[in-house]
Amino acid sequence: MTTSTKAAYSLTKDDIQSTLVAMTLPMLVGMITLMTFNLVDTFFISMLGTAQLAAISFTFPVSFALISLSIGLSIGTSAVIAKALGAGRLTEARTDGQVALGLSAVMVAVLALAGYYFTVPLFSAMGAAGEVLLYIRQYMDIWFAGAVLLVLPMVGNAVLRAAGDTKTPSIIMACSGLVNAVLDPILIFGVGPVPAFGMQGAAMATVISWLFGSTLILALLIKRDLISTGWIPRQLLLAVCRKILRIGLPAAGANMLTPLAMAVLTAIMASYGAEAVAAFGVGARLESIACLVVLALSMTLPPFVSQNYGAGLLHRVQQAYRLCGRFVMLWQFAVYLLLAVLAQPLAGLFSNEPEVIRIICWFIWIVPLSYGLQGIIILTNSSFNALHQPGSALLLSIVRLFVFYVPLAWLGGELFGVTGLFIGCVLGNIFTAAIAWGWFNRAVQRSQQEAAV
Repeated sequence: MTTSTKAAYSLTKDDIQSTLVAMTLPMLVGMITLMTFNLVDTFFISMLGTAQLAAISFTFPVSFALISLSIGLSIGTSAVIAKALGAGRLTEARTDGQVALGLSAVMVAVLALAGYYFTVPLFSAMGAAGEVLLYIRQYMDIWFAGAVLLVLPMVGNAVLRAAGDTKTPSIIMACSGLVNAVLDPILIFGVGPVPAFGMQGAAMATVISWLFGSTLILALLIKRDLISTGWIPRQLLLAVCRKILRIGLPAAGANMLTPLAMAVLTAIMASYGAEAVAAFGVGARLESIACLVVLALSMTLPPFVSQNYGAGLLHRVQQAYRLCGRFVMLWQFAVYLLLAVLAQPLAGLFSNEPEVIRIICWFIWIVPLSYGLQGIIILTNSSFNALHQPGSALLLSIVRLFVFYVPLAWLGGELFGVTGLFIGCVLGNIFTAAIAWGWFNRAVQRSQQEAAV
């Protein structure tokens, strides 16, 4: 099995810091590029009109459900393959990769088929009607038809990351995003002999970019011998499926909790007026950009943890976790200082209304102060999955969002208004990060003791 490539690293032997840096930088570049192209995608759809933009907004919760499942399955895939590779079980890792791709395709296909048949009642229940519902149907019919092609690159990239290669997934992410961005104006508005497909064109561009990514990733996995291509006995197939789903389903559930919590917070913000909701939405967008480094680390740390876990090198797991923890605290504090200085001009980019600008500034001055602690929580969650403890990861997400974050934000809002709500968010991250840090370190120490017996 040729897991060693020019882009791959020995996760169980190379220097911890240099390995994590070398793995994370490509992922960061790929994520920034993909995010940029996604903004371009939204921009072109907005040019069609308000009804079309509203239609695409309605699709986010439904599409995110399938995306969350795909992310969860990719987390499960990375964890089981990286552990097998760390233990030197190469044949098992190849089989795991093949089953993961097939299992993911089947599960997403079933959900997409259900979504296709229940599009109208589903989105009607969400409040879509008339012209907007028509545009939703035009977009989602094609989106659902190609949904299987969404999950294949995500799970395939997880196989590559499990083998220590993060450069190739970042390139595939960027190239797929570029294909989508280039095809969007052509298929939406028409060019030369190509007619204007409108909303259908936007969906077609998305599906074609997924097809490009799927074809590329499958060819690479087969060429590098990272997946088996032979027949797998039924008993072994079921065993591998259970192994992947044991981690993948809780991880998918944890991913779905975040938008649920954000929906609750948005409803709370609505009690303070439309200006507060608008400002909170801007803050959420800024947060996704401010935490990009943490998100990139959350993709590269798990393969490192799983491989060293499989190799029995738990001291390297603990060193890497603590190193990343210290780094994100320092990095996010530097990001906070930058945001705090630029708060006024940043707020002015998003609104001309004084009240909205005021609330955005208070968000920037308060909430990002705890982004380092939030980074600790995110890395702990992904590391628990990498240690094959998905229940702990899911429980940590529940504790963070629904024991501390949302309740304290609500309480702060009740006592001190919008700024109190923001302070509650910070306190939620402080309490959860303290629990997460101690919890994970104890879990590693317990695993070390069990291994020594």
